[in-house]
Amino acid sequence: MDATSPAWGTEFTTRNGSDEAFIEPCISGNLTLSLLTLIIALGGLVGNGIVLWLLGFRMQRNTFSVYVLNLAGADFFLLCCKIIWSLSEIITYYQLICSIPRFFTTVLCFAYIVGLSILSALSSERCLCVLCPIWYRVSRPRHLSSVVCALLWVLSLLLNILEGYYCGFLFGESEHKWCRIFDFIMTAWLIFLFVVLSGSSLALLTRILCGSWRMKLTRLYVTILLSGLVFLFCGLPFGIQFFPLYWIQQHSHTFYFYLQVGLVLSCMNSCANPIIYFFVGSCRQRQRLPQTLRLVLQKALQDIPETDESGSSLPRETMEMSGSSLV
Repeated sequence: MDATSPAWGTEFTTRNGSDEAFIEPCISGNLTLSLLTLIIALGGLVGNGIVLWLLGFRMQRNTFSVYVLNLAGADFFLLCCKIIWSLSEIITYYQLICSIPRFFTTVLCFAYIVGLSILSALSSERCLCVLCPIWYRVSRPRHLSSVVCALLWVLSLLLNILEGYYCGFLFGESEHKWCRIFDFIMTAWLIFLFVVLSGSSLALLTRILCGSWRMKLTRLYVTILLSGLVFLFCGLPFGIQFFPLYWIQQHSHTFYFYLQVGLVLSCMNSCANPIIYFFVGSCRQRQRLPQTLRLVLQKALQDIPETDESGSSLPRETMEMSGSSLV
């Protein structure tokens, strides 16, 4: 594999008989994974589109729903990229058109990084809200959520543009020295986000379960913890496999196959978030009345202990989600 080429759209050359015997089943497996990615991504687009519509136009936004709105936007964008990639793989397999442009690598990485960044910020802010409640209520800037999300979008875009430029994905020839530097920066940023997400999720779980510090479980806690857990199992493998790509020079067919497996898992992660929201919002309903999607999503993001829910309907002010201050 050429060091400056994206994984897809690269023509591999055979070097020996064993490699030739491996190529055909590998190509078939790649086509199957592309079809699976396409199917999952189409379903995920619907779920994230519903979340974007409800949070963007039908509901009052608060501190944490701003993060969920941006996370849904990042997942929607990532799924669009994966649909384009899957269609390109399928069409290229039947030799109808050539593969997608090289800059698509940068676009896909940008969507992945910004999603992880927003999820880490959401978990971190909830952790601060629990561990430092006085500071959070008194000193927290009013528009912190919006500012953090905007900065994460800009930072992710800047890092990916610089890496794409110096690694030859955007314009001109690659400069190997700077490409390695920016690959290292991207990998370090990925590790940092993983540590932040894992640490804040562990702190929340400890605060919920442990002795004298134990707090009552709320739907918001469950939503954040499940989203973080799904990412660790489904979203993280793609980041681990993709960002060392520059240093991977051998066994390119095998690496490309496992990279596609990571893409499928990452696609499942993006599709899982809307399912988590609607599952958490609809579970343990004591009343059998029909629930609208708007009401279910509100319940998933409310910070009210389960013990506060009675057989009767909740007061209207509690249904507008916790943290009613707009951001």
